[in-house]
Amino acid sequence: MLALLHTILLHRSTGKFHYKKEGTYSIGTVGTLDIDCDFIDFTFVRVSSEELDRVIRKAVSEFKDALSNSGSDGMGQISLEFYQKKKSRWPFSDECIPWEVWSIKVNVVNLANEQERQICREKVGEKLGEKVINVVEVINRHEYLPKMPTQSEVDNVFDTSLKDVQPYLYKITYQITDSLGTSVSTTMRRLIKDTLAL
Repeated sequence: MLALLHTILLHRSTGKFHYKKEGTYSIGTVGTLDIDCDFIDFTFVRVSSEELDRVIRKAVSEFKDALSNSGSDGMGQISLEFYQKKKSRWPFSDECIPWEVWSIKVNVVNLANEQERQICREKVGEKLGEKVINVVEVINRHEYLPKMPTQSEVDNVFDTSLKDVQPYLYKITYQITDSLGTSVSTTMRRLIKDTLAL
């Protein structure tokens, strides 16, 4: 999951914007790191921002813990949604308009022995490589991207909270389901949470 999320965010991040005056700016550089996966034979590239890595690892860890606690036949989906804010009039809060959503479906598999684990590692590594290539192909299509904002609107398009990189605004969410596909309690929790957030 980290490899896919980092690959997507690598292509949806820029260096920090440095405004000289309204309408004139320069963009800093984005450093990259090669990361070796711990349990499969796979290396991916990510943005070198430790802050961004911590945010992604925290979300993936929460998803992993939720999957572990769901039982042996757990399935789930983690999503990375990019959005932009549209200013609303007072007293309403800003509207978040999604412009791209990536979803990764995961099935928990119990393996009986080390031989099965090794076969599974190889298959997962191959599949992950295919998915990373697919992500890059999709991102390189000329699809919608928010226009470059003015200095006063940069917070409506980019996450400016990180000190070394500026990804497009995003949120990571997840949903856990059992083997029957039911997730009513998760859906209700999210509905209540989103309603209270208004």
